[in-house]
Amino acid sequence: MEYPKDKGQVLERYSRVFPRSARVTYAPIVGVKARNALVWDIEGREYIDFLSDAAVQNIGHNNPRVVQAIKDQAERLIHFTFIYGFPVEPLLLAEKLAEIAPIESPKVSFGMTGSDANDGAIKFARAYTGRRAILSYLRSYYGATYGAMSITGLDFEVRSVVGELSDVHYIPYPNCYRCPFGKEPKACKMECVSYLKEKFEGEVYAEGTAALFAEPIQGDAGMVVPPDGYFKRVKKILDEHGILLAVDEVQSGMGRTGKWFAIEHFGVRPDIITLAKPLGGGLPISAVIGRGEILDSLPSLGHTFTLSGNPLASRAALAVIEEIEEKDLLRRAEKLGKHTKKRLEEMKKEHELIGDVRGLGLMLGVDLVKDRETKERAYEEARKIVWRAYELGLVLAFLQGNVLRIQPPLTIEEELLEEGLNRLEQAIADVEEGRVPDDVLTKVQGW
Repeated sequence: MEYPKDKGQVLERYSRVFPRSARVTYAPIVGVKARNALVWDIEGREYIDFLSDAAVQNIGHNNPRVVQAIKDQAERLIHFTFIYGFPVEPLLLAEKLAEIAPIESPKVSFGMTGSDANDGAIKFARAYTGRRAILSYLRSYYGATYGAMSITGLDFEVRSVVGELSDVHYIPYPNCYRCPFGKEPKACKMECVSYLKEKFEGEVYAEGTAALFAEPIQGDAGMVVPPDGYFKRVKKILDEHGILLAVDEVQSGMGRTGKWFAIEHFGVRPDIITLAKPLGGGLPISAVIGRGEILDSLPSLGHTFTLSGNPLASRAALAVIEEIEEKDLLRRAEKLGKHTKKRLEEMKKEHELIGDVRGLGLMLGVDLVKDRETKERAYEEARKIVWRAYELGLVLAFLQGNVLRIQPPLTIEEELLEEGLNRLEQAIADVEEGRVPDDVLTKVQGW
């Protein structure tokens, strides 16, 4: 294999073999090496990763414990199919997930990505309840497979071309900064909860509804955190009608918010949890964790794959959990998250571009606006900030076109976190002061 050495050559070759449907570009970083919160590109340039590789590297890039676990396992057993045999590694992982998950008497089903986990959750929910209707949220994101795409409320363009699952209905997510009902927090009467009741009265047959799919924190909608008490009220309504609560923890799980699962902040126990991104420490693995009777509702091979429960990925996932436990990373995520949020709030006082700062733990969003009164989204400014951050050696991205995504590894060194925040503030100041030219807008695609 001839390894390319030129960034321009790599970018040009990418455009020849990968379709636009497979990826999205924020900055032209050709990553070739990484350690904890640092990434080096093909030209040897160093970057601070404020994305944790899209919320995958919760315990840092190339974590030594994970690397060693992969090496040891690869020498012993790379794969022995879980669907026919009984490899030990997926058993140990399933038992550990059942131990930490806030679900009563759980069982576990493995896959390879968050999308297939959410597909599985749909099947389990429909099979267990004998109902077809699914409730989901506007601006939600659950993945790119048919089922996950069908319950996603963020982008409907692809579905208009390829079709979708039927019987999916949407409700607004409780966004206190951009309230879909036009309310301010002081005047809020939880209209978002009342809307769910009205949905059952006027559009959706409650007793024909299998599940509500929810992100405890809406990630790709811009790190939207629901108000206290919201999920408790919603869960009460769901229970009254025998509707399951399926929670997507693909982005928010594995300690990201200061707890194993973000739903634990809100005092409810879901019926199903889906998990992926950070679980494998960089290897592809996903899990559906649900009440045992729910996961027993499908027949043999009803939701499984040849590579389900892969021993190598399972051993890596066990190492991830061990690292979080032994390094007390739940507490560290909470501590560093509070510090980071405080710094971002201080930036807000100095920079008019920042309209809102929100999130839990190290899952934070910075909502950029052209005007704080109108809350008009600052789309071009967000793209310029991401580009300037790249030039300053900081890996950054945005969501919803204008919300900066702040998700460094839970293991990031405190001085490196501080340096990253300094570079972020410099990027914001440079954009506000007109030092970033308009031509960079053609270089940042975003999503």
